Amino acid sequence: MSTTTPAPVILLAKDLTPQGGVFCPNPLAKMELWNAHPKVYLDVAHTGQARCPYCGTLYQLKAGEHVASH
Repeated sequence: MSTTTPAPVILLAKDLTPQGGVFCPNPLAKMELWNAHPKVYLDVAHTGQARCPYCGTLYQLKAGEHVASH
């Protein structure tokens, strides 16, 4: 059985909340809400990426994007 790592969800600064984060599950990750886990907030602005502890989806800020408040 082969295990493949899904591609990260690339985010633009405009995709983040005013606090610099994103919620998972997220429509940008093409997740069906009926088949998803509890909603969790992920801080992306401080490190440029964050991984969901439930599903493992990696959310990553696009190279060159800057978050104004951070």
